Amino acid sequence: MEQKKVTKINGPVIVATGEEDIAMHDMVYIGKNKLMGEVIKLEGKSATIQVYEDTSGMHIGEEVISTGGPLSLTLGPGLIGSVFDGIQRPLKAIEEKVGSFIQKGIQVNSLDENKKWHFVPSVSVGDLVQYNSILGTVKETESITHKILYPNFEEGKIIEISQEGEYSTNDIIAKIQSKDGKIHDITMVQKWAVRKQRPYKKRLQANIPLITGQRVIDSIFPITKGGTAAIPGGFGTGKTVLQHQLAKWCDADIIVYIGCGERGNEMTEVLEDFPKLTDPRTGRPLMERTILIANTSNMPVAARETSIYTGITIAEYYRDMGYQVAIMADSTSRWAEALREISGRLEEMPAEEGYPSYLPSRLSEFYGRAGRTLNNNGTEGSVTIIGAVSPQGSDFSEPVTQNTRRFVHVFWGLDRGLAYSRHYPAIDWMISYSEYVSNLENWYEKNVEEDFLEYRGKIIKLLNEENELQEIAKVVGQSVLSDSKKLILETSKCIREGFLQQNAKSEIDTYVPLLKQYKMMKLLIDVYELADELVEKGIPMSTIKQIGFFAEYSRIKNEKSNIEMAKIDELEEKYINELNNIEEEYKDFFKKG
Repeated sequence: MEQKKVTKINGPVIVATGEEDIAMHDMVYIGKNKLMGEVIKLEGKSATIQVYEDTSGMHIGEEVISTGGPLSLTLGPGLIGSVFDGIQRPLKAIEEKVGSFIQKGIQVNSLDENKKWHFVPSVSVGDLVQYNSILGTVKETESITHKILYPNFEEGKIIEISQEGEYSTNDIIAKIQSKDGKIHDITMVQKWAVRKQRPYKKRLQANIPLITGQRVIDSIFPITKGGTAAIPGGFGTGKTVLQHQLAKWCDADIIVYIGCGERGNEMTEVLEDFPKLTDPRTGRPLMERTILIANTSNMPVAARETSIYTGITIAEYYRDMGYQVAIMADSTSRWAEALREISGRLEEMPAEEGYPSYLPSRLSEFYGRAGRTLNNNGTEGSVTIIGAVSPQGSDFSEPVTQNTRRFVHVFWGLDRGLAYSRHYPAIDWMISYSEYVSNLENWYEKNVEEDFLEYRGKIIKLLNEENELQEIAKVVGQSVLSDSKKLILETSKCIREGFLQQNAKSEIDTYVPLLKQYKMMKLLIDVYELADELVEKGIPMSTIKQIGFFAEYSRIKNEKSNIEMAKIDELEEKYINELNNIEEEYKDFFKKG
């Protein structure tokens, strides 16, 4: 049968023609350099292939060799702490082999096949196992225990299991006989196609919050474990900084950080900073529970399109072990641009702003792989996806932002004005939302306080009222507003500067537990409501301001540590008493009057 050969080259898209049988989404090697590619279109004897590497120097007539299967990842011990490119080639191994620049056609093992791992079996000879049954464990890092999963869908019986000891990833650690009598040799690694979602037993309700320690997120616009969120914002609004903060402080077990099409210097900063960060949960390096996927804007565009699937597949693998995994995708706009470029070279009919018509379905497919699940091995795991979006000119009406909104349940819209005024996180409370609030009602009642969401609602109401009053004040001036309206403005200022704004560089304020967040909301709302009653009784706003509450509230976040929450209760008692004293003084005044 005639070998397929290159007949057309158009950047990262080539056409190969020949008699050889080849299937859709097969991975292939092209030419003398054996460049990796994937079949994305079949027409007669011709196959259209997207190439994951630079095609400069390629000639017409070079041979195309099919691997006979789709692009698949190697999943096993050694993923944690690694830095991969978009097609799971470890950058450190590439550097050791060829230096600082990635050579075309370079092939290295995704995982170190020489390293020995201490395997502890969890099953015995004669045990029945099914898909994702835990065969044993390996201490992957001090923070993460890697569970070796049975990869086959057919139920089988253990006929041989290795004793506790040191093994490499390619050593056979079990022999399992399926019902048809066939014996399967099982190693510590398995292969999985990147575009195929890993199955689970049951999808669970998203009703447990992903705690981030960021007040504007946890208290106002929360996300759940297994939830989806978008962080849209223009250049300089702090998308990457916010994702770094979430990666460090959120209570996920494992972080998968995907640098998809970001600037090289920005990704370099991530690669240099993450290994230096200390995990606040364990006191050990954060990289002991982090996987980085680096695919910068100067890397081949086809690999950028694939990097998203590489990240989500690795995340699902750890989810199946019972871990809570959080994906930081920065940024999905660059991924969509990769789709647009490949679509243009395929001469497909463009949709809005040149993006392919299938952009919504690809976004839906990606975010749809998030979720909290019950796995076949009895564990519960989750994949939470937090995707940054980079709309040009902060235009949230552009296609990527608008289509992303359709498929995520949390929207943290970043505002350039807030960012430039040093308000961090620059989440605009007027356009942001979370659809998980009702799901979390019972959790807040059981784990924080019964009236947590009641205070949250009052905070949001005051912010909305402030927005309306600011419009009026622009026309008539703030001085003509009634004292009750001035009280709303003063209280809302406290919400913005003392509650929503957070200092990532402060040891106290960089992470705030939920109970402290609740006490801060309760203090502000309880004092406001009593002050509002006094204003309604005729006590001037100027007198209420003299007690100094509004000035002190903005200092609480930096002065009251996370273990000094009782001091917040003392503050509330102090200012409630002072307001009651003012009321008593004015009772006498009104009587005399």
